[in-house]
Amino acid sequence: MHAIQTIAFAIIVSIIAGPASADSHSKTKWFKGNTHTHSVWSDGNDFPEMITDWYRKSDYQFLVISDHNVLQTSTNRWRSVSSIVSRARTKAVMDRYVKRFGDEWVELRKIPEKPKPTKKPVKENKKETEARKDVKPEPKYEVRLKTLAEYRRQFEKPGEFLLMHGEEISDGYKRLPVHINAINLKELIPAQRGKSVREVMMRNLQAVYEQEKKTGQPILAHLNHPNFGWGVTAEDMAHVTLERFYEVYNGHPGIRHLGDKNHPTVERLWDIANTIRVAILNRPPLFGVATDDSHTYFEKQNNTPGRGWVMVRAKELSPNALIMAMRRGQFYASSGITLRSLDYNRKTGILRFEIEPDGDATFTTRFIGTPVTYDRKSEPIKDSEGRTLRITHRYSQDVGKTLAEVKGNVAEFKVTKDNFYVRATITSSKAHHNPSFKGQMKQAWVQPVGWELHLDPE
Repeated sequence: MHAIQTIAFAIIVSIIAGPASADSHSKTKWFKGNTHTHSVWSDGNDFPEMITDWYRKSDYQFLVISDHNVLQTSTNRWRSVSSIVSRARTKAVMDRYVKRFGDEWVELRKIPEKPKPTKKPVKENKKETEARKDVKPEPKYEVRLKTLAEYRRQFEKPGEFLLMHGEEISDGYKRLPVHINAINLKELIPAQRGKSVREVMMRNLQAVYEQEKKTGQPILAHLNHPNFGWGVTAEDMAHVTLERFYEVYNGHPGIRHLGDKNHPTVERLWDIANTIRVAILNRPPLFGVATDDSHTYFEKQNNTPGRGWVMVRAKELSPNALIMAMRRGQFYASSGITLRSLDYNRKTGILRFEIEPDGDATFTTRFIGTPVTYDRKSEPIKDSEGRTLRITHRYSQDVGKTLAEVKGNVAEFKVTKDNFYVRATITSSKAHHNPSFKGQMKQAWVQPVGWELHLDPE
């Protein structure tokens, strides 16, 4: 446990080392990437090569295919063609795979027929017997799934496109799902289990950082879709402080992004958790990522790619550079908005960014934070019989308050110690081109800043 705390402390120190200068920005580039996607290695409905091809052609610079509790390392993983076609709901899944990569690349083999159990012969006439003999069963095939090491050679190019090993560690407590993405792994991390949601989160994160310490290879972990199955509350997110990243936007339609009458939106969870962390626990806030969590890759299917991504400002396109930049908060999350520039100067307290024009779209930026004078009362949610439910408490509107609203392509805010943190949500007047929920507009989320002013050294 001590080793895990040491690693976590080192991460925090690297984040609050100091403001990036204009000169240091000139030595960096923006890289677009998706860290959460699925393939036929688990419950996706297309081959990783086809998925990678789509992202590369769609101007992404890095991709993590993060299948459930599996790494794309086994060279002897086969799946029946019929199961793949059934999941894709179209035979085109095999046709276009062969067309794109060729017969020599696609490895097929016949599935041996299982001997049928002996049955009492059924009486039939001679004509029926002869007709049955003429009908030969159609052979069934299975296809070998290529490993990342095999197919990355077809796509990767230094400085242009990068693939990283990923796993969605899919775990839970009782019926509550707890899923954590681990990025840049060397070895599979089995689901660790636990006696509560928080223990499940902590044990899986400990396993991630133990592997990082063992291999010397940095790994980024982010909590996935906290409202999925109402698995993770804002209080859980706050108190498991080894967790430093979570999905502020996930493109899967089933993750309950907007919450409901009792559950907060996924974005409000961020403000509640970060307020608890900084104001009460003396810990750094969560940073927000946006992902696709795509499972389907054919027209008219509801979980297709291209809905959410991160833009990371790093010195180079390498796993180490990307992960260390994200740990420093040098990135933003997006579902359709691009920033031309983004700067936060800790000396002056100025957070400023410029939004890339998008046709005739207009932009509204809300600077959001929690004042140091906020109302700290919270109220548990109870059922009709007065029993407390395992739901995020209700908090004052001071938590995650809109501090300022700015219209236009340039937005600026002076951060002071009056607020425990300040972040920004930018919303376009244009609807999302591939929405995951009704009424979705293009958005971007700028990471919280100013929190370092309130952390006491331990």
